Amino acid sequence: MSQPTDLNIDHVAKLARLTLTPGEKAQFARQLGDVLHHIEQLAKVDVSHVEPTAHAFAVYNVWSEDVPQPGLPVELALKNAPAQRDHMIVVPKVVE
Repeated sequence: MSQPTDLNIDHVAKLARLTLTPGEKAQFARQLGDVLHHIEQLAKVDVSHVEPTAHAFAVYNVWSEDVPQPGLPVELALKNAPAQRDHMIVVPKVVE
């Protein structure tokens, strides 16, 4: 498919911050023209009887009730810690 006459591949490349060779410009212009052609084809489809949706399937809230529960015991929480002190995990200093 040929590239559309109103397609400015230099502007598109600039927006994408790409430096393209003349061969790449021609190739990408053809490919982008093909994509735009397919979009034009989709625009011709009659969707007047299709209800607009945000999701293909209904989305339901799956949260469980917020019920207080006992937490992990300190010993179990620190079991795999490489180093610990005063019931806390010791990590290397990252801020000076």
